[in-house]
Amino acid sequence: MISTENPLHGVHYSILDLAVVSQGDTYSDTFRKCRELAQKVEALGYSRFWLSEHHNMQHVASSATSVLIGNIAEHTQTLRIGSGGIMLPNHSPLAVAEQFGTLSTLYPGRIDLGLGRAPGTDGATAMALRKNNYDLNYDFEAHIQELQRYLSAENSTANVRAFPGEGIDIPLWILGSSMESAILAGKLGLPYAFAAHFAPAQFYRAIELYRHYFIPSDYLSEPYILACVNVVAADNDDEANYLATSLYQAFTGIITNTRRPLMPPVDDMDDVWTADVMEAVMQMTAFTFAGNKTTLQEHFAAFIQATKVDEIMAISQIFDQKANLRSFEILADVFQK
Repeated sequence: MISTENPLHGVHYSILDLAVVSQGDTYSDTFRKCRELAQKVEALGYSRFWLSEHHNMQHVASSATSVLIGNIAEHTQTLRIGSGGIMLPNHSPLAVAEQFGTLSTLYPGRIDLGLGRAPGTDGATAMALRKNNYDLNYDFEAHIQELQRYLSAENSTANVRAFPGEGIDIPLWILGSSMESAILAGKLGLPYAFAAHFAPAQFYRAIELYRHYFIPSDYLSEPYILACVNVVAADNDDEANYLATSLYQAFTGIITNTRRPLMPPVDDMDDVWTADVMEAVMQMTAFTFAGNKTTLQEHFAAFIQATKVDEIMAISQIFDQKANLRSFEILADVFQK
């Protein structure tokens, strides 16, 4: 008898939102769409909704990440809300402990803290964020451990303490797109989230190294890998591929340094990019899953079999909000039915 069980059952599925501003939208419109999406996917059974930290990017509205996390948490009830991630070099570990201790106190059991070591911006802006604390030899590991200390109950006898934050169980994640972050996550015994949506080249090697170097910790007994990938789902493959041209236009802007708001889809990308830009975009977006439910189930089943990742985090740059919400409906069906 042929099994009809969905091979994706048991795989967690989540969302990364960059709060990207679409053409014609204001920042207020963008935040409203974020809330609407979070409420929608909460009802669809998604595990978590993460927001990124970026700076000096006119069309990415997630610069005050912890504030936006609080806003999304306030408008949802059960969905885990977190950072994908907080760029730790831009902040003192104490400030992060206080901010996320506050969030976790307001929304207990629902806050994740993903940490990255990149600035999330250009060099000049990174210096402006850090002022006299800019350090070319930044020690990511030491600052993670300092943050863990502030969040621990054992820090109660220290001279510097985090209120609220001390003794609060806030899950920490290491985010990365390189082998260095994978090794560090393994050695610290923390879950690892890889940014395959824009940096696919080192993905397979990174998760291999993470598993190799993993040491069980008080936080995690065995490796846990989240893969962030681009997803564009629609009722048929042609529609999905058409909607995906907004994503490809966004990456074209990154490659050519001609950034714009998220643009409407186009009939022919050859009117937008040159052959060399297309090649670069295709390399950056190698882990893009576009199609209908059946197509996505086939592709994700193969991906999970090849990588053995524990969770898929989807980022979807779809111009039309109705189509975006529909995309996440279909993606939920991909994993549930």
